[in-house]
Amino acid sequence: MINVVLADDHVLVRDGIKALLEDQTGITVIDEASNGKEALEVISKNKPHVLIVDIRMPEMNGIEVVAEITKNKIGVKTLVLSMHDSEEYVVKSIQAGADGYLLKGASKDEFLKAVYKVAEGGKYFTGDVSSIIMNNFVNGNTNKIVSSKNKIKDTPFKLTKREKQILVLVLELKNNKDIAEELSISKRTAEVHRFNLMKKLDAKNLQELTKKAKEYQLI
Repeated sequence: MINVVLADDHVLVRDGIKALLEDQTGITVIDEASNGKEALEVISKNKPHVLIVDIRMPEMNGIEVVAEITKNKIGVKTLVLSMHDSEEYVVKSIQAGADGYLLKGASKDEFLKAVYKVAEGGKYFTGDVSSIIMNNFVNGNTNKIVSSKNKIKDTPFKLTKREKQILVLVLELKNNKDIAEELSISKRTAEVHRFNLMKKLDAKNLQELTKKAKEYQLI
């Protein structure tokens, strides 16, 4: 059972999300919050698996809530649900440690996919958001993604532009077919790039790849 806490200052929004989630097998909304500070209190009391949080809230905004969870290593997966697709909000959410970022205009299927993915320990960023992340990363603007407080570790890996694109998508847990479709390449080509990427980073599995990507701040 995936236990979820909803944090949004609009009751109608929370009611709609709650109805959608509780119509699914294996998900239950155990509590709600109408502002950031209340969200942290609810999380501390209930220890949910996933927090679905809006950005614009009183007392403490959603990004601040995510940052607090990350800083204190609370162990709650965080999915930011926002109406904003601006680069500023996306980058700040990632810097704070969000596990996912989804727009409120997303379809029911995509929303549920995001919740399950984050609950399982994966990352989920909606298409437009993925483009922002990829463009920043591929263009070398890692300072926008990595907090200036964290010194970037020298990397021995010389990734090509395509390998950087593949890395972003692999870490989003997309399979070779999805990668091929997103980059307009053949599935076989996606497989080859993925193999070369794993070999170059000396990673035997996704867990090792994720660890090295974080260690050398490749994302």
